[in-house]
Amino acid sequence: MKRTLVFILTSILVVIGCGDSSYNGSSDDNDGGVGPNTGTNITSANATTVLKVSYEAAQSSAGLGDLSGETGFIAAGPNNVAKVGGRLFASAGSMVTTSQVPLPDQISDCDGGGTVTISADIADVFTPTLSPGDVFAVVFDMCDDALGTVTDGRLDYVIDAFNGDFLGGFYDLTMTLTLGNFQVATAADVLTSNGDVTVTLNTVNAPAVSASVSGNSLTVDANASSETQTNFSSALTLDAGISPSPYTMTASGTLNSTQLSGAVNYSTPTLLQGFDNDYPSSGQFLVTGDNSSVRLTAEGVTVLIEIDADGDGIYEEMINTTWAEFTN
Repeated sequence: MKRTLVFILTSILVVIGCGDSSYNGSSDDNDGGVGPNTGTNITSANATTVLKVSYEAAQSSAGLGDLSGETGFIAAGPNNVAKVGGRLFASAGSMVTTSQVPLPDQISDCDGGGTVTISADIADVFTPTLSPGDVFAVVFDMCDDALGTVTDGRLDYVIDAFNGDFLGGFYDLTMTLTLGNFQVATAADVLTSNGDVTVTLNTVNAPAVSASVSGNSLTVDANASSETQTNFSSALTLDAGISPSPYTMTASGTLNSTQLSGAVNYSTPTLLQGFDNDYPSSGQFLVTGDNSSVRLTAEGVTVLIEIDADGDGIYEEMINTTWAEFTN
């Protein structure tokens, strides 16, 4: 079944591909001190950079479980591999012509050259459903979408759990996604990803849907920098039945980046919330380093950045800015 195979993988990639994220902070707020020594000493001079790099990394991994490819917190993330790759796959995958689910080694030509090959090993080839242990592989071979994006590399999926009506679009799906030298190249960026994540998609109450992402290690090489996240997780919700559509997100993990002097931990002390394609209008994003921390608080179109350089849990310095300036 052509539609089922395409729907399975586009749901996994495009239903996985989001980039944009009130509180009145005060300088005497106390989070009870920062966590253990993790490497980077956060100071007034580097706090904004540390915060931005960590925020973008969290966006990148959370994007692997995004709900629409366009919504909310992830939409502005420059390192969002899933968004670009997912859109490209939606185009390339739509060329698959098999009438059964699935046949191995289905090769499709890309609009601007190159190919994408889809193969699978599933337990039930007659019923349009998924079973634990089902395996899918998508291999891009210099696949040019003729719109400025070239994708190369491999994505592997193993279905861990599935319940519900797949064709009807109401299901609870858990899978392991492995990225092997998965590269997305545009005129501005060359992004290469390696690692594996567990992704859960829940559409049982669609159009209110949720997704979660967790993993042990994910490395994204982007132009002149490299970011590795370990022990990371995120959770997203979206209610597309309401206009404007509200979304929420939480995230946590450890980040090692060539842009920083050492490792940091990031988390969301309060839920990030927003609507449609906008940045979060409320919630917090916290980064802790070596006896120091920096905290971002969303306040509508503006953000408050607070710095605790001595690790006593008291934020001594505040910076008021906008989402546009922070993400530039």
